[in-house]
Amino acid sequence: MAAPPASADAPRLPPPPAAAGDGPHRPAERSETACEDRGSARTASSGGGHHRPGGLWSSSNAESLDRLLPPVGTGRSPRKRTTSQCKSEPPLLRTSKRTIYTAGRPPWYNEHGTQSKEAFAIGLGGGSASGKTTVARMIIEALDVPWVVLLSMDSFYKVLTTQQQEQAAHNNFNFDHPDAFDFDLIVSTLKKLKQGKSVKVPVYDFTTHSRKKDWKTLYGANVIIFEGIMAFADKTLLELLDMKIFVDTDSDIRLVRRLRRDISERGRDIEGVIKQYNKFVKPAFDQYIQPTMRVADIVVPWGSGNTVAIDLIVQHMHSQLEERKLRWDMAALASAHQCHPLPRTLSVLKSTPQVRGMHTIIRDKETSRDEFIFYSKRLMRLLIEHALSFLPFQDCVVQTPQGQDYAGKCYAGKQITGVSILRAGETMEPALRAVCKDVRIGTILIQTNQLTGEPELHYLRLPKDISDDHVILMDCTVSTGAAAMMAVRVLLDHDVPEDKIFLLSLLMAEMGVHSVAYAFPRVRIITTAVDKRVNDLFRIIPGIGNFGDRYFGTDAAPDGSDEEEGASTS
Repeated sequence: MAAPPASADAPRLPPPPAAAGDGPHRPAERSETACEDRGSARTASSGGGHHRPGGLWSSSNAESLDRLLPPVGTGRSPRKRTTSQCKSEPPLLRTSKRTIYTAGRPPWYNEHGTQSKEAFAIGLGGGSASGKTTVARMIIEALDVPWVVLLSMDSFYKVLTTQQQEQAAHNNFNFDHPDAFDFDLIVSTLKKLKQGKSVKVPVYDFTTHSRKKDWKTLYGANVIIFEGIMAFADKTLLELLDMKIFVDTDSDIRLVRRLRRDISERGRDIEGVIKQYNKFVKPAFDQYIQPTMRVADIVVPWGSGNTVAIDLIVQHMHSQLEERKLRWDMAALASAHQCHPLPRTLSVLKSTPQVRGMHTIIRDKETSRDEFIFYSKRLMRLLIEHALSFLPFQDCVVQTPQGQDYAGKCYAGKQITGVSILRAGETMEPALRAVCKDVRIGTILIQTNQLTGEPELHYLRLPKDISDDHVILMDCTVSTGAAAMMAVRVLLDHDVPEDKIFLLSLLMAEMGVHSVAYAFPRVRIITTAVDKRVNDLFRIIPGIGNFGDRYFGTDAAPDGSDEEEGASTS
């Protein structure tokens, strides 16, 4: 595969100012994180924008780098298993301002439950060990957006044939050639991520030169950063990138990083590294990687050390993100389903005199906190019991103590998991635990950004292997359905089937019922009552007040709203 045709040279941002006492070259940057690790047989890319005269990397000159390398014993240290995904790092970054999620889904959806605009995709190209991953993390921290996906090209090496496996075992396979990558899979994966869809990403094991059996799940985000040595080597891939950045770091620095890594982590010797460099890495860089610098929008000299360049990039990205800002349109949500009959997926607890009486007590503004909690708990218990009747059951026969067979029913699923939408939703957890033995519990926190008015997902904790469970999603009040829709979407992206999700709420507005049912027609909606109206502030009328404040005894919002203060309108 040939490199893309060269266009006008990309603007080259200025290098960072040299510190006092610096020589002609800046000190080496910190090495890239393990997430960009390429394994024992993987040849680290070379060559940056600053080549030296021929013969520079001779054995004698390589020895002058010894002082920059870690001490190496005479024996070869055992090679460590290295994969394309960094499992030890949590899927988030914490800055001084907020938590940035690097796995998961942003809560940007319209009234149809879909993402209204595509994510912003950034391509980071350059030689291996040029600092691409470090630059990516610096951009993420400076951008200060809540959801980011980091996608490494290292995950997309092709599956090797038997002959290629043997070549790789003897360091004779060229991993720095475009043909080594599965560009079809890269393109399809990036397209889905930009559309907000979940994807399966291969995990490549560079020790065995093969894809692992279990693939990693990634989700759409506000910003997608795709990095790799051949990030700009495919025309179709280039069309998906909204911004292309080439990280240009001195070849000396990158080779030193590779020497340090391969010697200390993979038990290789300097001569082997240099041989591989001359045979594959440098020719591949000269032919395929360096020419792609011309298709980049921005060239960043010196990588992560160039904070001036990174600040300029972030400023430009802020303006781009502002233009495509995704807003939750409450007006569209409110008017989308007016005058429609209530959906068939809705089930309302029968309004017996007992249920009506409990609603009377908890709706009364004069009710004490103790009575509010007591009767709310009673209603929650009835609601949970009612919801469980919609679970699948199958015939089964048991033997009674009298030795007789009894033809009964038993739960036909794997297990039940409860997920509460904080904070009011967690008040329903005790009722669920009381009727479901050993139930697993997850939590979701969605809050509204007070500056932008946009809902944001701030916390997510779900049990493992939730995709096989029936999920009871709990929130005490649902007015617009915004938070409920986001929570459902998060569950779907964790592979929970739509028809296995049960949304439970003590009180819902018709608007919220219609919104959820329209976006997710197979989700079962279960409540004890449905009120017809919401006011101009999207509060349920007649409503119940702010459930969380009344239950926990906290101060009510000044407007007397139904919703949690700072929480997304449910």
